[in-house]
Amino acid sequence: MVARLNALLAAADFDRWVEARCASYYAQHTGRPGIPPGVYFRMLMIGYLEGLGSERGIAWRCADSLSLREFLGYDLTQRPPEHSTLSVIRGRIDVQTHQEVFGWILQRLAEHGLLKGETIGIDATTLEANAALRSLVRRDTGEEYNKFLEQLARESGIQTPTREDLARLDRKRKNKASNEDWMNPHDPDAKITKMKDGATHLAHKAEHAVDMETGAIVAVTVQPGDRGDTDSIGETLCEVMMNLDELNDAAPCEPSGAETTPYEMKYEMKYEMKYEMKEVVTDKGYHSNAVMRDLEEMDLRSYASEPNRGQRTWKGKAEEREAVYANRRRIRGVRGKRLLRQRGELLERPFAHCYETGGMRRTHLRGHENILKRLLIHAGTCNLGLLMRRLIGVGTPRGFADRAAELRAALIAAIDHLKRLLAAWIATRRPTIFRTKRQPGRLLARFKIQRAA
Repeated sequence: MVARLNALLAAADFDRWVEARCASYYAQHTGRPGIPPGVYFRMLMIGYLEGLGSERGIAWRCADSLSLREFLGYDLTQRPPEHSTLSVIRGRIDVQTHQEVFGWILQRLAEHGLLKGETIGIDATTLEANAALRSLVRRDTGEEYNKFLEQLARESGIQTPTREDLARLDRKRKNKASNEDWMNPHDPDAKITKMKDGATHLAHKAEHAVDMETGAIVAVTVQPGDRGDTDSIGETLCEVMMNLDELNDAAPCEPSGAETTPYEMKYEMKYEMKYEMKEVVTDKGYHSNAVMRDLEEMDLRSYASEPNRGQRTWKGKAEEREAVYANRRRIRGVRGKRLLRQRGELLERPFAHCYETGGMRRTHLRGHENILKRLLIHAGTCNLGLLMRRLIGVGTPRGFADRAAELRAALIAAIDHLKRLLAAWIATRRPTIFRTKRQPGRLLARFKIQRAA
């Protein structure tokens, strides 16, 4: 698989392209020879392929595997980069360059017809931060969390509190986890967040925008863990529009087909964008009056699941009412129901690939900028997996069904061939078997004749 992926990158001249983008981050005449940027981005791809969340694990796996050494372009006598080198290169190359690499992968998908860009599904998930709640400090005074609990215990009459006393006091206290009052000094971007399993951790929020026709990830954003879905969707929509605009600039546009005069054809050519977002599919967490109104103003058709809010009053909210009712009509139609059913499949599948099997459910980096750099290449490699399945034909449910049918036919053919060989062998050995059965009788008769004589 990595050999085919390396051949795909080589055919698209990935190394030369990325070296031209990263030339400004490398010195030409000073210092020791640096690690090529193509090797750096390939090692981040290996993190997705091998399900490794930490850069230390990626470096160890590359040094241990011969196939991954070949993927990086290293032989047995060369030493792959260490995890500290990966950290240095990541800090050197900015987020914009990582976004350009993600956009380069989107262009490869567009060339093979795996990107439409009209219907976009948006959903978010939480990533556990590389920070502990026990390290929280107050924003105003910088006091540690345990010191704060000890002060509360002394005020309540416990002069020498134990850990059990502090835990019991903290459990009974109200409004104990407020991001306005507390922060982690090692990772200020991490926010106190309630995870889906009910536990409370410091976490970040990763939001994906997925093409509902192909399953390709169009945009990835990293935002604070305590930010609501109705507040985070705007940043993700802007990122989707920017990526689609870059694809339109890179792809040749076709004439719109509208009738134009020779003057307009000469001075004002009218073109139709090839990739344009027209529909947005979300779950009920993104449904609000403001979001529905904003999508309507952006000329985007919304397919958002509507929560049961009971009887509504629309006094002074005519625009919001029209947007909400229009969304309600769409989700009750045949197409709306089909899109909402596909949302659970096409949006949850990249989450499983990137964060469960991909090993990024708990981040090993700190700061939204560093995490976004890693997630962009992580999601880009997920898109490359979609492209590899198109080129190789393995990895889809239908492909597995075809492989099972081919294996069944091959087994039946092998069994039939063995039956024919066995029948031929029995046919050739049958006379010999009969002769050996008659030989004892002949020998006994000859022995009796000799004895009588």
